[in-house]
Amino acid sequence: MFYWRICCFVLALSCAGIVSAADWTEFRGPTGQGVSDATGLPVAWSDTENLAWKIPIPGLGWSSPVVTQGKIYLSTCVTTPAEGDKPETHEFRALCFDARDGAAVWNVELFHKTGEIKQHGKNSYASPTPVIDGENIYFHYGPYGTACVKLDGTPVWKNEELIYDPRHGTGGSPALADGVLVISCDGYDQQFVVGIDQTTGKTRWRTPRNTMPAKGFAFSTPLVINVNGKNQAVCPGAKFVIAYEPATGQEIWRCQYGEGYSVVPRPIYSHGLVFVSSSFDTANLLAIDPMGTGDVTQTHIKWQTDKQVPHSASMVAVEDMLFYVSDKGIATCADTTTGETHWQQRIEGNYSASLTAGDGRVYFQNEQGKATVVAASKTFEELATNSFAPGERTFASYGVFDKSLLIRSEKHLYRVGTNQSALAQ
Repeated sequence: MFYWRICCFVLALSCAGIVSAADWTEFRGPTGQGVSDATGLPVAWSDTENLAWKIPIPGLGWSSPVVTQGKIYLSTCVTTPAEGDKPETHEFRALCFDARDGAAVWNVELFHKTGEIKQHGKNSYASPTPVIDGENIYFHYGPYGTACVKLDGTPVWKNEELIYDPRHGTGGSPALADGVLVISCDGYDQQFVVGIDQTTGKTRWRTPRNTMPAKGFAFSTPLVINVNGKNQAVCPGAKFVIAYEPATGQEIWRCQYGEGYSVVPRPIYSHGLVFVSSSFDTANLLAIDPMGTGDVTQTHIKWQTDKQVPHSASMVAVEDMLFYVSDKGIATCADTTTGETHWQQRIEGNYSASLTAGDGRVYFQNEQGKATVVAASKTFEELATNSFAPGERTFASYGVFDKSLLIRSEKHLYRVGTNQSALAQ
């Protein structure tokens, strides 16, 4: 089992590029699945316990922190309301901070938009998480722009070609594989997936979904997996989850989950199965064998359930255990291969942030700023509940760096860890 976990970790690094094992390079970390191999991660924290630093973040964004070479990167949007004859403006910005002390390193405006932009009240204009390839950072703001930036903040290229109606705002992050950024563009008006050349910023391919959903919008992030030596970009959308060849955009397989729409959770891949939620209105969790081709709805679903399935928070797998939480706070631990429920427990709050696992624990972050830490076990064991005062909305998922967690709230970024003297070095 240990060998299998190491192989998955190395495989994920090969898909994303050459990076340090200590880096947290994309949404949900170097594997894209919320699992950290760090030890000594904190269990308990507050304003006075295990807090290394706390810094204010300008604007608003729900992108999660990514880290490389001791620097933290975030996106945000600074909005200035309309006043008199001056229209509303939006500055789409990229931020960099020093992980040691939280000091600001640079703050770069990448795109500037004028006029009202409609979105859901739970969303932000900077919800997609950046992705790092070791030399550059790729920032994505949905139809408002995608950009490549050097580690020092120097822009390399910009792309404003992804035009669609996100209706409730953008949410899905890009995934990097085979020299392209794979991005799901599931709007109210049209649904397609694109591959943007990571070197030039040009659109290399664009593949229509061809799914005819009743409601087309979705906000999920592709997951790149390797099946029989070939990469697949698994991209949930409205009505179907579809796997594509990252280099060409050619469809490999698709699986229908009713009329599911507004899909948010990123898939995970464990024990040879892809786990995906159909999201709204009734969430179904599907365990899919990715070995097929064409429409595999009738042939490759190994198990499924509609019991307390998340609409928003991505799942996490530890060994042969699958952990997930419903939006209303019912946490579940199930067997990855059979779907058998080991335990189900209510934990406080509503949930949008994806789960994080590490050091034998699973971390649940609710929307009200409170975290619940449980043992990664087939028996429910709550280890701690943690929060900062005053509580702030928290929709972003964790980043992991060294022996600490990076937690983004509505107005602040926190670094919490078990050894403050070590963090200060």
